[in-house]
Amino acid sequence: MNTTKIQRPPAEILYAAELDRLAADDRAHPKPEGWRLSPRSVLAFVLGDNSRNLKPKFVGSRAMVERAVVALATSRGLMLIGEPGTAKSYLSELLAAAISGDSTLVVQGSAGVTEDAIKYSWNYALLLADGPSPRSLVPAPVHRGMAAGRIVRFEEITRCPLEVQDTLLSILSERMMAIPEMPADADRTLYARVGFNIIATANTRDRGVNEMSAALKRRFNFETIPPIPNLRDEMDLVQRETNLLLARASIPTALPEDITEILTVTFHELRNGKTGDGKALEPLSTVMSTAEAVSVGYAAAIHAHYYDNGQVTPAHVVQSLSGSALKDSPEDAKRLRHYFHHVVKERARGRWPEYYEARTLLP
Repeated sequence: MNTTKIQRPPAEILYAAELDRLAADDRAHPKPEGWRLSPRSVLAFVLGDNSRNLKPKFVGSRAMVERAVVALATSRGLMLIGEPGTAKSYLSELLAAAISGDSTLVVQGSAGVTEDAIKYSWNYALLLADGPSPRSLVPAPVHRGMAAGRIVRFEEITRCPLEVQDTLLSILSERMMAIPEMPADADRTLYARVGFNIIATANTRDRGVNEMSAALKRRFNFETIPPIPNLRDEMDLVQRETNLLLARASIPTALPEDITEILTVTFHELRNGKTGDGKALEPLSTVMSTAEAVSVGYAAAIHAHYYDNGQVTPAHVVQSLSGSALKDSPEDAKRLRHYFHHVVKERARGRWPEYYEARTLLP
């Protein structure tokens, strides 16, 4: 497939060469039935392995990723929870790509999601002409995943109404889906093929909106994805992912390391509510996640490319930061200005003074 015009290729296309190589070298390791790769190779694909020339794609605890992979080999689903921007969705995509070779079976949770969007609906022209039949049935992602034995991703499940969430109960416990409209007995039940499972994600900021039932919780193994605790790891990730986005967009500009440091330290400190030397800060109400930092770095480099000959400066970071960090809370603007006046101002090394001078671009 020609991916040059695709804004964001799925993981199985973006990393197709790595996945093919892993599959070819995977014969010596035990593999659950229906999986494309063994659990050992899934872990190497997600976290990287220098000895096998595999790039790291997710920054997180090896033990947590191992537990997530093991959960998907059992009869229970996997629930990834955490703050916004902690790469829950990205981890679910990587796992689905490695296990099933397909990460595109996705239900995007929202208040408007209905049972039809999860299980199946009907082609009403064929339904009127022929009645209920396999030909008139339109499979939704969970139906397709069960029929093909693949991983299904259910994003932001707690944004869905409780009665919609609970449509997964019999699917996860009995591994079957009833289709009572079908006239033939053989078509009234869809049994999941081996390899099928569900990875769901939930945002901790949505907790209490549509709390999951106890029955549904019992059918998932829960794993919490924390923000990246190590500043150096976060800087490396922001640098790598920003430059990858720029290369994908054919922008001949890279984010300089000193700009990456300023950007990542700002996000890290405002998220944690303290500076690197332990001074207390009032954190912003908006989400200062690593994913947001990558977006700010990308926007800053795009701004520099089109308006300033590709030379990324702290002023570009400040302008992009304003659109990301300052959303709907007037108090956040005060907190950000306080950060510049009491933290950034004190830093005389590198490009921090230039960053402080750019504070005038804040709204």
